[in-house]
Amino acid sequence: MADNLLLPVVQTQEQFEAVRRDEARLRAGVTAICRHLGLCGLDIVRFADGSMPVYAVGEQHVLKLYPSVYRREGDVERQVLRVVEGRLPIPTPAVRQAGEFEGWAYVLMDRLHGQSLAVVWPRLGARERARLAVALGETLAALHAIASPVIDALGPPDWDRFVVEQRASCVSRQRASGLDAMWLAQIPAFLDSVALETSPRLVLLHTEVMREHLLVTPDAGGWSLSGLFDFEPAMRGAREYEFAAVGLFVSRGDGSFLRRLLTAYGYTPGRLDDALPRRLLAYALLHRYSDLRWYLQQLPSPPTPTLDALAACWWGLGWSARQ
Repeated sequence: MADNLLLPVVQTQEQFEAVRRDEARLRAGVTAICRHLGLCGLDIVRFADGSMPVYAVGEQHVLKLYPSVYRREGDVERQVLRVVEGRLPIPTPAVRQAGEFEGWAYVLMDRLHGQSLAVVWPRLGARERARLAVALGETLAALHAIASPVIDALGPPDWDRFVVEQRASCVSRQRASGLDAMWLAQIPAFLDSVALETSPRLVLLHTEVMREHLLVTPDAGGWSLSGLFDFEPAMRGAREYEFAAVGLFVSRGDGSFLRRLLTAYGYTPGRLDDALPRRLLAYALLHRYSDLRWYLQQLPSPPTPTLDALAACWWGLGWSARQ
């Protein structure tokens, strides 16, 4: 029967990796889903980025597919998108339809418009970046303020236990990703020295806020945020877990940007202290998808090869943090 299927059978991560970029094996199924949804005669163009197959369908829609092994991620994204719709200062994709086709889940959503912040970033001046920092800080504050039974049901069910388990497996996970032994040796003592809040107030986290997941459009003031997408890895947790990814993938060592973002979020000057960058590095190490080896290849090098120097380099808040 599998020979008659339009989409490949995917039941493991390894099977998905083997087919996720193989358009010859996906295109017929994607076309059939669009036909089923009444989207006939429209151009179907796959986006180059994304861990899941994602397609622009005409100018108004986006279709995202999730194999059975990632069905939970599809459920999370669909539910969270419906919860956040219209509740943030910037647009998020509205869900139009969702369903299943040959064992693959799919979500049809509105297409956001604008340019990727990753593409525009090199052209931005200091004033334009500062403006976007404020807008993003306000957006994350609104995201973290949303309350819903859907959010309450998101994992992990026990945050403190999640942190303990991530901490216990941190060195082995970083070793598996190829991190140098010099860095591996520093992790246990560093994590022991960082005081993370126990039993914090849990909020809705995007968890992968990065330039590639933000859209911007030009306006009279320069550029403004026009979209936040990819809620597939959303979870419930401590709010500072969010800013680990923000430092890695948005500010990327720009202390002025990060300081403005956190201030717009609601941090008072007294809370922007030397302990904050160390907590954010700790959460970066504990993150579900942490890969310090890759971060070290992508971000500015610290002045000395220590985790404390790394925290100050990537999440440092600049000279005015103490004013």
